[in-house]
Amino acid sequence: MLVMQCSRDTLLRPLAAVIGIVERRNTLPILSNVLLHCSGNTLTCLATDLELEVLASAALEAATDDITFTTSARKLYDIVRALPEDAKVALDLHDGRLTIKAGRSRFTLQTLDPVTFPRMPELADTSVELRLHQGALRELLRLTQYAMAQQDIRYYLNGLLLDQVGETVRLVATDGHRLAYAEGRADGAATGTSSSTILPRKLVQELARLLSDGDEPVTLQVGPQQVRASFGDIRIASKVIDGKFPDYNRVIPQDHPKAIEVPRAVLLDALRRAEILSNDKLRSVRLLLEPGRLGVSCTNTEQEEAAEELEIDYQGESLDIGFNVQYLLEAVSTLSSEQVTLNLRDQNSSCLLTDRENPGYRYVVMPMRL
Repeated sequence: MLVMQCSRDTLLRPLAAVIGIVERRNTLPILSNVLLHCSGNTLTCLATDLELEVLASAALEAATDDITFTTSARKLYDIVRALPEDAKVALDLHDGRLTIKAGRSRFTLQTLDPVTFPRMPELADTSVELRLHQGALRELLRLTQYAMAQQDIRYYLNGLLLDQVGETVRLVATDGHRLAYAEGRADGAATGTSSSTILPRKLVQELARLLSDGDEPVTLQVGPQQVRASFGDIRIASKVIDGKFPDYNRVIPQDHPKAIEVPRAVLLDALRRAEILSNDKLRSVRLLLEPGRLGVSCTNTEQEEAAEELEIDYQGESLDIGFNVQYLLEAVSTLSSEQVTLNLRDQNSSCLLTDRENPGYRYVVMPMRL
């Protein structure tokens, strides 16, 4: 039975959108499959890992019957991607097998009963609905997601906090040693006065991958146990992390008197060069703040040393303080402004990194013992 005929790109686009959440190895075979549904002039592709669900649709050139089936997501994606760009693809179903035809190429894949394909429940209670520009949300994710913890026993740190009050949207990530904060505004009034939700790492990664840099809208629907994102031809549904996120307002310093402004590119290059000779385990970098200059140095267990001096406009007291060089590098390299500001107090207090061109951004990193 002929399922559909379309161009190679028409089939590839929705497959590429959903393939990111399909694990190469699954204890449940059905989770390695993609659910395809053809109806009229619309094709939808759906993938899930039981925690996250991604649906992408595409318009077909010719109307089809109402047909639903599943097959290996990775194999179908790799086959279609390997076809010539101008190829025309035909899909046939017969006796539980899917045949893909394109020119003189022919592939046959196994299918599984679509009835067994797991689906996430509909969002019954939407406490908040937000509408943002895709580019704005993608930028907020870029500025914060790198500070999420990885496989921390404090499971709530392995995600990203979405905090909303009225039209103000805040994203916060922390691993207990550093914290990244960025805020923006919803596009028009948001329904619901406030919400605080922890987004799982995988959802954050998929949003960062799939969102565009433009002004096209993305709608976020937030419920007590689930969040849904809709943009373009893509719909994402995800469970949320149940836990209490740390009070980030208590972590962000408010009164650090030593503020130094440094050219971002100059500081970034100095940190990269110093990192070459940093201790493999501690990854520490020493910042020596003195009137008119900032020293950046690293040493390792072999008594090797890298040291640089940067000219700065500073006339206050001296300060000798250490940080994880990787934490500083990730924050500075994420920004795009010409100048960054380091706000310091003493060797036992955290450093607050701010960006004058982006007043809604904060980055806090805890000091290390030298």
